[in-house]
Amino acid sequence: MNSTALYRITQIRAIEQAGIASLPPYTLMQRAGAAVAAAAKSMLADDVYEKRILIIAGPGNNGGDGCEAASVLAQHGAKIFIHIKPSSGSLSPDSVIAFEHAVENKCEFIELEKIDFSSYDLVIDALFGIGLSKAIQAPYRDLIVALNSTHEQQAVPVLAVDVPSGCDADTGCVVGPEGIAVRADKTITFIANKIGLHTAVGRDYAGVVEVNTLDLPENLFFSPYATLNHPSLFDSAIKKRNHASHKGSYGDVKIIGGARGMAGAVVLASRMALHAGAGRTYAVFLDDVPAYDNAHPEIMCRAADNCDLTANCLVIGPGLGTSRAAHDVLSKALSAKTALVLDADALNLIAVEAGLQVKLKTRTASCILTPHPLEAARLLNQSVELVQADRVAAAQTIAKQWNCVVILKGSGSVIAHADGRVVINSTGNPALATAGTGDVLAGCCGALLAQANSSAWDAALASTWCHGKAADTLAAKMFKNNGQLIGLTASELIPAVRYELNQLIH
Repeated sequence: MNSTALYRITQIRAIEQAGIASLPPYTLMQRAGAAVAAAAKSMLADDVYEKRILIIAGPGNNGGDGCEAASVLAQHGAKIFIHIKPSSGSLSPDSVIAFEHAVENKCEFIELEKIDFSSYDLVIDALFGIGLSKAIQAPYRDLIVALNSTHEQQAVPVLAVDVPSGCDADTGCVVGPEGIAVRADKTITFIANKIGLHTAVGRDYAGVVEVNTLDLPENLFFSPYATLNHPSLFDSAIKKRNHASHKGSYGDVKIIGGARGMAGAVVLASRMALHAGAGRTYAVFLDDVPAYDNAHPEIMCRAADNCDLTANCLVIGPGLGTSRAAHDVLSKALSAKTALVLDADALNLIAVEAGLQVKLKTRTASCILTPHPLEAARLLNQSVELVQADRVAAAQTIAKQWNCVVILKGSGSVIAHADGRVVINSTGNPALATAGTGDVLAGCCGALLAQANSSAWDAALASTWCHGKAADTLAAKMFKNNGQLIGLTASELIPAVRYELNQLIH
């Protein structure tokens, strides 16, 4: 089973039940415990002898997996300490077996008030799994606060079983109002990969995600709900170029925006379009048209009020503003029978203007929308909190409503198609949280969409992946700071995106 396939909780449950029905009792828990133990060993450089390992176990099967892992680790010489949450009902039959195994292997059981996280070499979170439906309450809320604090301040490693306790496996949000979740360095997730481990705050809580199918047969797995972005999904977007080609072979892109005080947005998007291989790039300004871009004189500068909108692709919105002039040029762009990328203020104008909405809905040419959560909220006429509460659903709704491809930006950007397809982007880091990086993404989308071999879907997938990968590569090369980079500028990102695009040529 492909680890990039992403499933919802209901799907995981169905696969799990089919697996249980086809196997002897306790088989899946035994396999899960072995997988947790192997993941723990990998986090301790395969040396668990005499290592102090704390397992926080819940009353459900998640806790049973933790207890079975405890037995395996104890057999390898680790000093195992278990705190098990008391159950209001009876333990499942499998969890009872796992608990008895832990007792037989002389694991030490510890009371809640005696836990000192700083005294352990590794903490395994097996408290709550994918079935959690409400916010974690005291005393386990306080326990997680203490664990997260120790994890951050003293770097005690944390391994989560299936999902970090408190994290919603479907949405990537923390479960419940005022909820809390465990911050893990690594999550060993079972049966199949889960959407919530890769978007919203889920990426921060899950850490590195390892998928273990528990050796369930392939025929139990049906079509996933979504997929993690990967170059194999967009291999038609970036092709080796023929020697006998010219600038007209690779499309014209016009980037439209640049109201007074925001001209830099058009410049950034235009430079990215140039670096992403557009044959000709035009920067179109509402105000104060420069004679040329002195860093890249290859870019042709035009005034919006007398520029025709003939091109292979129009990118409209970066620095556009919401003036009457902005509205009018957007209306013309929506009427043009050409591919469109709509970003920033173009989206804000559409959100409040019924006439523009009709034009967008009735277009037949390719269209990509690139909202951040606030712009998405405006398009949906709802709060940012609701958008972020289910980013996949928000992106799908916008895509269907406006008959377009949507890139809902953020941690684990969601790419959604009007036909229901969903891809979660797997690249990127907090370095992208700076002004102008969205303009760079829009410019890349425009350049790829202008090239004849790219559909809107392929262009969106390729641009989002390369955009994030460029930030990852820069972080690794420049600072090696745990995959993060503070102080990246959007301008620095442009040649790095070009590098990633060229790495994919085949």
